[in-house]
Amino acid sequence: MESSSSPKVEPDADDDVSEEVFEHFDDFTIASSWERFISKIEAICRLWMADGPNNLLEKGAIPLENSKNSYKIKSELQYDVKSYCMEYYFETKTGKSFDWNSTFHDLQLCFGVKEFLLIAPQSASGVVLDAPEASKLLSAVAIALSNSSSLWPAFVPVHDPSRKAYIGIQNTGTAFTRRFEADRIGSQVPPSLMHLEGLYQLFVSKFAYCTDDLDKHLIKVQFAMKLTYRTLPYDDDNIKDIDVQNTKSGKNLAGESSNERLWDDDCSWSEWYSSEDPVKGFELIAIWSEKTIESSMEMEEVENASPHEAEKWFISPSFAPYLLEYSNGNQFGFASALHLLVDAFEMSFEAQFLEDFVSAESPGPDNLKSSMVIPPPTVRDRVLKELFDEGVQLIDSAYDEHKTPQAIKGAPLETLFAQFCLHSLWVGNCHIRAIAALWIEFVQEVRWCWEESQLLPRMPVNGSIDLSTCLINQKLHMLAVCIKKKREWNEDHRECMGSEDQIDYMTEEESAVGDDTSSMQAQNEDFSGKFTGEPRSFPTSRDLHYSDTAFTVSQDPVKDDLLNGEKSSDQTRRGSAGVIDSMMLLKSYQRMHAPYTQEAPLMTEDMYEERLQALEASNGSFNYFAQLERDILTSDMAAFKAANPDAIFEDFIRWHSPADWLEDPEVEKSKDNWPPRGHLSKRMSESDNLWRELWDRAHALAASEQKPLFDPNREGEKVIHYLETLRPHQLLAQMVCTAFLAAADTVNKTSYGELKQMETKMQQLYLTMAPALKPLEANRLSADSETIEDLKRQCVVFGHVENLLTVAASLHRKLVQAPRLAVEIFIDFYNFYIPRMGTGLEEDYSNKKEFDKKQIVWNNEREVVSSMFVPPTANQSWRKVFSMGNLLNGHEPMVREIIFSLHDGVSNNHYAAPNASVSEQEIDTYRMYICGTSNDLRVSLSVVSCD
Repeated sequence: MESSSSPKVEPDADDDVSEEVFEHFDDFTIASSWERFISKIEAICRLWMADGPNNLLEKGAIPLENSKNSYKIKSELQYDVKSYCMEYYFETKTGKSFDWNSTFHDLQLCFGVKEFLLIAPQSASGVVLDAPEASKLLSAVAIALSNSSSLWPAFVPVHDPSRKAYIGIQNTGTAFTRRFEADRIGSQVPPSLMHLEGLYQLFVSKFAYCTDDLDKHLIKVQFAMKLTYRTLPYDDDNIKDIDVQNTKSGKNLAGESSNERLWDDDCSWSEWYSSEDPVKGFELIAIWSEKTIESSMEMEEVENASPHEAEKWFISPSFAPYLLEYSNGNQFGFASALHLLVDAFEMSFEAQFLEDFVSAESPGPDNLKSSMVIPPPTVRDRVLKELFDEGVQLIDSAYDEHKTPQAIKGAPLETLFAQFCLHSLWVGNCHIRAIAALWIEFVQEVRWCWEESQLLPRMPVNGSIDLSTCLINQKLHMLAVCIKKKREWNEDHRECMGSEDQIDYMTEEESAVGDDTSSMQAQNEDFSGKFTGEPRSFPTSRDLHYSDTAFTVSQDPVKDDLLNGEKSSDQTRRGSAGVIDSMMLLKSYQRMHAPYTQEAPLMTEDMYEERLQALEASNGSFNYFAQLERDILTSDMAAFKAANPDAIFEDFIRWHSPADWLEDPEVEKSKDNWPPRGHLSKRMSESDNLWRELWDRAHALAASEQKPLFDPNREGEKVIHYLETLRPHQLLAQMVCTAFLAAADTVNKTSYGELKQMETKMQQLYLTMAPALKPLEANRLSADSETIEDLKRQCVVFGHVENLLTVAASLHRKLVQAPRLAVEIFIDFYNFYIPRMGTGLEEDYSNKKEFDKKQIVWNNEREVVSSMFVPPTANQSWRKVFSMGNLLNGHEPMVREIIFSLHDGVSNNHYAAPNASVSEQEIDTYRMYICGTSNDLRVSLSVVSCD
């Protein structure tokens, strides 16, 4: 008995715990599948609400494409045999309640919500086609949100996907519930709904008892509108029509010249190819912010208003599809042609001679494709005619302006070889057979110029050879100089027959002979191979140069000697360029004269390398290195003796190599202390010094009396031999370097305004080309797969830069009167495009985005933007009868978006949630979003009702 009554004696603690446990116990064994489905939705919503936006980001929330601060997270649910996906859209930073340009989802704009749930079945369409199923699904979500005290709106898609129809519900935290509904008419829009007045009446009819109330009662409706206009596509046909329409003169501009006008006619690349206009058009967005409408008459006035009356204008470009797709850069410009040239370079290692790729008897490698057809003679003749146009000569100043960057061994843009490379890019699809055939005929034309003493076009005929250029350009420069000298000597020979016999009495030992060992430029150096000063050049009949010491040269040596009371020896002096005021001869006490000397012979890079290799082979031998320079030095000594008959060896050293004349420091300098107290340096004082030996053997001969150091006939023949025996891979290696450089220089001449990002990108292009092209400069080349792949990657980079440049040029031309807009739009595109630029051959397609940036148009820029909307012409496919108002230069809006709303206040209601801030402010009791044109209409309605 006691044991049985014990539970009754102590019921308090245990019974309370058991009741508390029982109250929170969910008996799923008796719950239906519908209740379990609601419970799953509620659990997920509670979890998302508890985490908050920041924690959801850590749990895998997916960022949305069109907004930086917008994300979504999803969860999969199962109900009976169907699977559903529930997505929660949210923002990490909340801004204004509504903004035309800050929506990240279509439902935001339709219903004016910021965060929401979207639940749909996991099917191909993702749409619930059965109306009862849609209502049941929405009810389940509404119950779950109510149980979790959530104010999130929830939506379910219904009907066919093309209708973009939704139904939705939201608990406002008060006694009211907001319901949503959206649908679309795809065709046969009623005429009344094409005008603002009819749309206004449609909205008012949702809360007015009858249309008569509109006239009797004053209803204040909030109205906002967004109109989107599109320019005519920038294609060739529209450009021609615009040109004809904008022409005020009576001339017929629809002829051939007008029809051939393209958008990039004035761009630097238009000589080689025509690029597709990357900017296909512009979208102009005119926004009327919220205003109060009290009658349908006001709507008529708004419909007749000009877009210039809109409060804000925004502009957005429409780019060509190839810019928005992931690709390997420009597919039709220099980049694609350079890629073909790299393929030809890779194939060039398969034959020893260029003739092997052309000759029918020796067809060359077996893997030459049948598509590699040699261009017909007419094509090759046209190219050679353009290259060897006698009217095109390159002046020295133009050559200096286009010097190549030191890191890239190509040829200046306007030179003959650079132009040959650019022409080769577009001949015969730039394959190896076409290049070989064109090069063989090119060399034949060069030989004809040489044999007929015709000046080589597009090449300088003066100046020193630029060793920073490719070897072929150096050789052609050498040949151009040889042809000029050959022409000059031929003219002199015709004018004065036998003039060259004046120096026949000279022996080979006495003359300064220019042969293979006499063409290195003289330097202030000892013959042990160590330099003692900066490189020096010698005074010539055209230009006087002195090294180490600055001298003042008098132009009247006879008068200068007489004024100083000196005995002149001008009766034997020859080849004097003038006296040096600060120097006198040691023995005769006469003014020292600077002689005219011969120009140092020109040398190309391979000639210098031969000399250095010979020097290395001689182990730095004193006599061998001196032999290389003896001809130039002997020529200078002979010229100095002719200009200063009384000079001694020490005088020559004081003029030619001042560093080897050492003045005695203990002797004070004075005008009367003559001769100056000094002595030769140690190396010049040695008994077997070669300089002194050459001085003793040199005869006094002016530069004009000496045998030339440079033999143009011999050097010219060497150049021709080099060009005719060039190996295929050596030719293609230099062509690749030059073509890359010439193509970059060509596109870099394009005018694109003040776009610093584009300038920086062009500079980076040169910097990236240099290491990629560096391996091609080596004398020993091979078909290295890594080198080829680097070059192909460089083609991809070049294509991307080419794309950016065409966009910059197109924007600059279209917005030249509004440079700020051009800059801002390009910056937006640059930031959009740069992450898509890849240097590899395979691109990452995982993060695709669409360009949707817009720029605000300032008031002073509206006229410029408006002028781009040229009135459509009769032959364009535009509607002649317009259905909508707000025309801009004859263009009706492509899309019209309107928001009607009716505000009402919700006071403190006993049904309101205690923490709901919405109870203290006005809410939109009715809201309608309308989007469409005369052929399409979409309506979204939200209504607050009391349930």
